[in-house]
Amino acid sequence: MGRIAFVFSGQGDQFPGMGKNLYDNYPVAKDVFERFDKIRPNTSEQCFSGTEDELKETANTQPCLFAMEYAAASVLIGNGIQPEAVAGFSLGEVVAATVGRVFDPETGFRLVCKRGELMQREAEKFDTSMAAVVKLTREQVEEACSKHNQVYPVNFNCPGQITVSGLSSEMPGFFADVKALGGKAIPLKVKGAFHSPFMKEAAVGFKKEIENVEICRKASVTLYSNMTAEPYTDDVVTLLSQQICNPVQWEKIIRNLISAGFDTFIEVGPGKTLTNMIRKIDLNVKAANYMDYIFDIEEEVC
Repeated sequence: MGRIAFVFSGQGDQFPGMGKNLYDNYPVAKDVFERFDKIRPNTSEQCFSGTEDELKETANTQPCLFAMEYAAASVLIGNGIQPEAVAGFSLGEVVAATVGRVFDPETGFRLVCKRGELMQREAEKFDTSMAAVVKLTREQVEEACSKHNQVYPVNFNCPGQITVSGLSSEMPGFFADVKALGGKAIPLKVKGAFHSPFMKEAAVGFKKEIENVEICRKASVTLYSNMTAEPYTDDVVTLLSQQICNPVQWEKIIRNLISAGFDTFIEVGPGKTLTNMIRKIDLNVKAANYMDYIFDIEEEVC
């Protein structure tokens, strides 16, 4: 195994039952869920038994994903699989910062609970939505967005895949422009226009929350920023709050990690969205979901 980076998922891959296998089989994971249940009662129950609609609500999605991802990372680390760098997609960056010991686990969890509440509140103010655009270049997507008053390119995921946020009323016209350019727009299962100007007030509110907690200004491993695609400086408050209303530079993050010598990416989350993105960015590196490594741990124990 080469240089390892943990990458933490954002919203979209959640599903009812996520994390149950961790809770049932690994005491360290069970302890994580129980600690977070004391802060936000029934978080584990929501992960294991919540409906799809319940888990789509941002105020639920974010704490549930945080709990599941932090539990999975704890299992990996407890079995000797240590990252040299961490990065997270959107809310995953809060998990990454917590695994990197910028925050203690309880503080990170409280912050992500507040983050979810703030972002849901802003999402409910406007009729907005998000879509993934495929088969077009960054320049083409930016050009298509520029023709509409409130449609923004927000997540630069990998070659040929960019996410946009915008007013729902603007989306049909935007979709038509994308089709005319030879691309395809796929509506996403999220409620809100994340990483766009629609989230400015949420970013302001989250900044205040971070300012009120204890922060370790230097992560224990290299932590990459969604906003800059570079390793964090000591400006944790600005980088972590402003990413809420600014684009996620995911492709740049991965390319920078690869340039720094990282060749093994473990997706810590319930799906394989980041794994698939990384494979589209560079087929020469290894990318897999954490479950592939959990199975290896179980085989070694047997």
